[in-house]
Amino acid sequence: MRQFQNLVSSRPLVMGIINVTPDSFSDGGLFASTESALRHAAQLIEEGADLLDVGGESTRPGGTPVSVQEELHRIIPVVKALSSMNTPVSVDTSKPEVMRAAIEAGAIMINDVNALRAPGALEAIAEGGVAVCLMHMQGDPLSMQANPQYNDVVAEVKDFLRQRLNAAEAAGIPCERLVIDPGFGFGKTLSHNIELLRHLDQFMDMGVPVLVGLSRKSMLGKITGNEVGDRVHASVAAALLARAKGARILRVHDVKATRDALAVYDAVNMV
Repeated sequence: MRQFQNLVSSRPLVMGIINVTPDSFSDGGLFASTESALRHAAQLIEEGADLLDVGGESTRPGGTPVSVQEELHRIIPVVKALSSMNTPVSVDTSKPEVMRAAIEAGAIMINDVNALRAPGALEAIAEGGVAVCLMHMQGDPLSMQANPQYNDVVAEVKDFLRQRLNAAEAAGIPCERLVIDPGFGFGKTLSHNIELLRHLDQFMDMGVPVLVGLSRKSMLGKITGNEVGDRVHASVAAALLARAKGARILRVHDVKATRDALAVYDAVNMV
């Protein structure tokens, strides 16, 4: 299994999204079964995904939590199958029990929208020896879009992420296994999201890679007027903006479109 540190040491990564859920905002449960999820994974790998992010609980605004057992039932067969094929797998979860099971199944990274704030989460990652992405979210998925407010969204998100980095390192998780995510769309208005993207380069001095997830999100719908299924072009544009401002991991639904755009960008901008 390729380790996370080896992946991020080269070019920015494209992380393909696999939602093994019946209520995903982006694909409406198209990949809710193990078989359909694995078919989609094969497609994303063929399109050039560097790693795959597997999620078994929707974190969309208003999303309903699921039990530990249901989340394990959805994702563990997918993680085991992909890991057996030497595919780098991240698991999108906030539950320590799911983290431990995913790591045992072969995941090399945990992507936690709750930034390891659940009791036992820090210990699960410290003992599991995998990478982790710490994301900022104001509130929770059920309430996060109910009038979110900030005095200075960039400073406040950055302060939160610094606190979580410090907590992770104090728990024994080394810096080289840490990633941060400003959490676009998680307790932010359109203006907050635009401000974060505009000033994304200010997060680059925190000493860890920055992951950005903008793909198909409602902010792009508000800007373009397009429904979720027609946001590919806006998603690619947002990914390129994030890349230009220093993002090291781009979490996307449309892998080939993103990889093609990045190839052009890098050909022009890289020596």
